[in-house]
This record gives sequence, C-alpha cells and structure tokens, in this order.
Amino acid sequence: MKLLSGLLLLVLLAGCEYLPFGQGPLEGQVVANPNDWTEVGKVEIIQLETNGTDGPYSVNLWIANIEGTLHVFAGDNLSDWVANIQSDPNVRLGVNGSIYELMATRETSAEKFGKFGQEWKNKYGNRPRNENVDETYLYRLTPRSWSEG
Repeated sequence: MKLLSGLLLLVLLAGCEYLPFGQGPLEGQVVANPNDWTEVGKVEIIQLETNGTDGPYSVNLWIANIEGTLHVFAGDNLSDWVANIQSDPNVRLGVNGSIYELMATRETSAEKFGKFGQEWKNKYGNRPRNENVDETYLYRLTPRSWSEG
C-alpha cells in the first residue's frame, strides 16, 4: 500500500509545473531585456536561476507584473532560492527559451506589497496567504544596470 501511495504521489507531482523543486542552470539563449515586460508578466510560470554555493540553482515560480516591474514571491519561506538571492542578487529569468539577466531586490514597501497582492489575486485567483511585507520575501526583478533608491 505504501508503494502504491508513493507512486500516486510521484505521478501527481510530475504533472504539477509550479512546484519549486531546485534544478541546475537554465537552458536557452540570453537575450536583451525588453523595454516593456507586459508579455513576460502574462506567463503563468517562469524559471528563476539564482547563484547557489554549489552552482546555479533554478526553480519554477509564479510571477506578477506591478507597474511594469516583474516580481516573484516566496511567501514567508526562506527557501534555497531566497537564501541565494540574499547572498547574490544577480538572477536569470527563463521564459520560453529566452533568458534575461536581472537583479533581485527585496520589496519592503507596504504600498507596493498591496499592489502586488491585488495583481496576484487578479492573475492567480487568490491573494497571498501572508501579506506582512516584513515577514515575507517579495522580490522585484530589474535589469542589472538599474537601481532604485
């Protein structure tokens, strides 16, 4: 019975694209960042590559576009990809075979988080479980040469 339960779980997990299981480096072509991220922001699931201590580490994530800037969210989970960003904010975003080189910056504005929560609901059907910006990990993704004070 345990074997059957384990096989059923494996089949269910294999069909779920969102689960953020860690993988290695992204495959695809590095391309220039677009002037407008609207189309990328419409994609349901993206891949995000971070720089781990053992090399590139990538995960599948949901994404939201808030006022022209892409955001990824880990909730209140200090996952491996979040820890990697804390050590090195340089990330790569993979969408449909294209790879964009970006920088991840933790979003700490309650106002921006409120806008994020609404966009998340509009796109995915529900608001984030924990909306306390001080307890969660929300990252805005921007071109590496861009910074915001």
